[in-house]
Amino acid sequence: MSSNPEEMSLDELREEIRTIDREIVEKIAQRTYVADTIAEVKEEQGLPTTDESQEQAVMDRAGENAERFDVDANLVKATFRLLIELNKVEQRENR
Repeated sequence: MSSNPEEMSLDELREEIRTIDREIVEKIAQRTYVADTIAEVKEEQGLPTTDESQEQAVMDRAGENAERFDVDANLVKATFRLLIELNKVEQRENR
């Protein structure tokens, strides 16, 4: 951040949000690309696409990260559940 948020104007704060939103979408795109690559590797190796223990590990990690950054864990977990479901839909469509 360029300066202390309390000292920023409303326009500056909104610009900061726009930058963060773009970065979030960029990270979602990166995550989706890696998840697609994992699905390809699983298919090549004849492994099932869905791995519930791995999904649980992702959810546990999301909760731990939420606590680390003092963000509501339920909200973060819901976001990650949505990301996992989006990856599953995309993988089904690509088969």
